[in-house]
Amino acid sequence: MSVLPDELTGTEQAVLLVLMAQAAPVPNPRLRDLGPELKKGYRDRLRDKGLIDVKPGTPMVLELTDAGWKLCRAIFGTDAPDGVRGQNKTLYTLMKALGRYLDHADLALADVFAPADEAAPSVSTEGAAPDREGTDGGNVEDRIRTAYRQLARRPGSWVGLVKVRSALPDVSRDEVDTALRRLYQVPGVSLIPEENQKTLTDADRSAAVRIGNKDNHLIAIEP
Repeated sequence: MSVLPDELTGTEQAVLLVLMAQAAPVPNPRLRDLGPELKKGYRDRLRDKGLIDVKPGTPMVLELTDAGWKLCRAIFGTDAPDGVRGQNKTLYTLMKALGRYLDHADLALADVFAPADEAAPSVSTEGAAPDREGTDGGNVEDRIRTAYRQLARRPGSWVGLVKVRSALPDVSRDEVDTALRRLYQVPGVSLIPEENQKTLTDADRSAAVRIGNKDNHLIAIEP
């Protein structure tokens, strides 16, 4: 069942908006520098509602799920939660105005919010032929990263695993699966299921990698 903005506290909404603005996985201690501190109770509630992914580690890393992105978009059309006043209330006025612009321009939040590193100069790989041999002495993880860079519209955007596997025709399925599961544990690498299962083709389903109890169809890698 979808979560509505008014089911969340102002703090919970603020944390989701920080993760949206960063458009990238965020170490938990970093949240204190960017917005309100996310205490365990709030963190568990957002995770249990399917709005954030929490990767354990030192430090743990938080990231918006697709449901979290959708809820952030819904927040852009709502009034401030009870108890939000003064300067904090101004944020909701601004978001409503931005929401009207997004509707008018037919834009998604991902068209506006991108990882900060995306602004840094980088070597373009647009139009480059897929690297079939990988980097000299590189392993399968390196080759997956190379394939991702060549396939992604921008760093941190989602790429279907069916495309990644097609870029590595000489690597066995088991090797790719093992490498993907290792990468999943690395900060900055995300693997998620396709939320709209009706859009999946047979090839998409076959290319999925199972982690835990989920079949994951999409990968994103931050710079």
